[in-house]
Parts: sequence; structure tokens; C-alpha cells
Amino acid sequence: MGRYYIIDFDSTFTQVEALDELARISLKSHPDREKIYQQIEDYTNASMEGRLSFAESLAARVRLLEANRDHLKQLVTHLKKKVSTSFSRNSVFFKNHADEVLIVSGGFKEFIIPVVAEYHIKKENIYANTFEFDEEGKIIGYDKSNPLSQEGGKVKLLREMNLQGDIFGIGDGYSDFQLKESGLIKKFFAYTENIERKSVVEKADHITPSFDEFLYINKLPRAISYPKNRIKCLVVGNIDEEALVQMRKEGYNIRHKEQIEDKYLQEAGVLFCDEANQPTPEQVEAAGRLKVIGCFGKVQSRKLADTACAAGVIIFDDPKSNPRNTDFIPKRVIAFMNEGKTHTSCNFPDLQPPRVSNAHRLIHIHKNVPGILAKINEVFARHNINIVGEFLVTNPQIGYVITDVNTGYDTQVLEELKAIEQTIKFRLLY
Repeated sequence: MGRYYIIDFDSTFTQVEALDELARISLKSHPDREKIYQQIEDYTNASMEGRLSFAESLAARVRLLEANRDHLKQLVTHLKKKVSTSFSRNSVFFKNHADEVLIVSGGFKEFIIPVVAEYHIKKENIYANTFEFDEEGKIIGYDKSNPLSQEGGKVKLLREMNLQGDIFGIGDGYSDFQLKESGLIKKFFAYTENIERKSVVEKADHITPSFDEFLYINKLPRAISYPKNRIKCLVVGNIDEEALVQMRKEGYNIRHKEQIEDKYLQEAGVLFCDEANQPTPEQVEAAGRLKVIGCFGKVQSRKLADTACAAGVIIFDDPKSNPRNTDFIPKRVIAFMNEGKTHTSCNFPDLQPPRVSNAHRLIHIHKNVPGILAKINEVFARHNINIVGEFLVTNPQIGYVITDVNTGYDTQVLEELKAIEQTIKFRLLY
């Protein structure tokens, strides 16, 4: 009895609805293009939300397209750049689970296969519709005998396939939920990284804002150790929206508040604040989940910087109030959270480690006392874990170690590293 992962294509594997994008390519010179774009989008949403049968929606959209093979080539190029961020960074998962991953879509093989093939997904595991063309290469219809062109098509297909094992469905639309409703799959995960449809989310077993979240809750290998959507980014003060756009793209859970309150700071992993709204040293000491502060302005006191350092909380600030800090601060925060880079921090020792492929990266922050590095390496040696790269920097308060290892390990290793005396903070990056 195996496991199977049934993954939708449009607005799930990719950020967009492919037929909507195809219309923008094929109709770009049409005098009524905006009106037709809206019609196609309305048909898409109506079927995805369960207000119109999929068969009716598909027929209406294809009829409006006026597309040909050349337009499809342009679409494929476009879609390759629109793969959902969290799917893209977890390409190794698809390689390692090539036999269990199935793309099941009401879209069309002509544009799906070239996009997902780059992610090690087998051609025979791609189930979708196929276009019909005339002699000049114009789309004139599609194969209506394919169950995926019909209402309830995904249910019909899975009944025919008769897969044995636990089946998980991941998608954004009503046709994906129908698999759960039919009893054919174990769990349905409403995928909301690109669009959130209320009628679908309400019926899901689990809401997954990213593929990282899906992998995390199912204890599957993933590119990052902890989904960003589970990390709260508290925003207080006058912070430019451009800075928050970068954090949203990374998937962080943004929370705006008028002032820094203890209960919200204690839930946050990231704090963005301006010069007039900074936490007290005592608040930072009590914020056990806090990892990084991005201050859009100058840190008000040396005590705050030192207290944060002693608590293992890094601060990036902009004492010159550079107008480009809307880009500078979030990039520094993201580089620290993703790769452990501390360059330009005002309270941590400087470290810019190169990214190592096919390795796991662990961060250990500890009080600057002799012998900690030896204790860290003793844990790895005892568990026969090979170190491929290790970096240590210090300041008078802390030691900051990044270790890259090239093998798997059990949770006992992580617990032992956390338990080393004088440890302040420890985390697995990827």
C-alpha cells in the first residue's frame, strides 16, 4: 500500500490559470480583448468555486481563445517562469517521489507536460485534456471523451485508475475538493499560495498556504525546515508597503499592530519596526520565538542591541535612514532567515557563508565561552555525521556557528545540539 500525491496544475503548481494566460497571448491584438479576458476569467472562477459545471466552463473558454500552436509555445515559455515558488524550491521532492506524484488537471497536456517535466514528473503520471487542431495549427476544440473534460472528471479518472494506498489531493478548486467528497482520497489540502477560494477552503481537511506546509505537516523532506507561513512577522510603525511585499513573497504571516505589545512580540519570529516604535530590552528578553529585528531607522540604545545579542536575536538597522531601506532591510532579514547571513548587522558578528548544495544547514548561537565548537562537533562525530562546511565567528557576547552536513540524521541529534550547555538558540535552516 503506497502513497500518492494528486496535484492540480492551474493556480497550484503554477501561480496562474493557464487558459487565462493563453487568452492574453492569443487575443492581444483583438479590439475587444479586455472584455473577452474578463469573460474567460469569470468562467474560470465560476467553475473553480462550484457555481458552473466544469464542462460548460471549459467549452466556453476554449471557444473564446482563438489560439494556435505558436501561441501555445509562447504560453509554455511564460508558464515556466510562473511555477509556484514553494513548488520550485522543493524540486528534489518530485525527483525522489517520481512514482507517487501525479498531476491531474482540467488543463491541457500541450502546455502542462513541458512545464512539469523539468521537475522530474513522469509523462505517464500527467493526466490532462488534449486540444484538437485544424491543418493550420489552430485550436478548434478538445477531446470530449477524456473524463477530465467532463463534470466530475477528476473523480471519474481516479475511479478508473483504482489506485491502492493513501491518496492526498492538493489543489485550489472545487474539482479538487470533489475527490475528497467522493471518498477516493484520504485528505484534501486546499492550496492557497496563489488564490484562496472561500467555498473550497471551508471544505478542506487542511489549508496549505505553501507546498512547504504540506511537506511539513506530512513529515516529508523539504527544502526549508519550517514553513514561512507559520512564522509571524510583526509590523509596527511606519513601514513602507514595498518592504512587506518581499516578506509576503517569502510566505511570512504578516501582522500589523499600532504598538509593540508583549503578547504579539512573544508570538513573532520577525519584527519590523521604525525608529519611533522599538521594543524595550526587557521585551526582547521575553520574546522566546523572536529571531530577527529589522529596524527602519537607528536602534535607539546600545542596551537594546546588546540585550538582543545576548538573547540570540539579530538586528539589522539603517542609522542613515537611507530611502532604499525598504529594499535593504527585508533583504538582510531574508538572507539571515534563509541562509544564516549576518552581514551588516549592528549586533552580531559578521558571517556570509556560501550556500552548499545537497547539504543540511544548522545554526548554533551560544555564549562566548571556550569549548563549545568541540562539543558541537562531538555530537556530529558520535552520530557519524560528516561535516562538509563549518563557520564560526564571535564577539564578546556570543559565538555564532553555522554547520553544513551532507547526511540525514534523526531528531535526537537536534535535541543534543540544543542541550549543549551555554546554548542560546539553535535552529535547522534547510
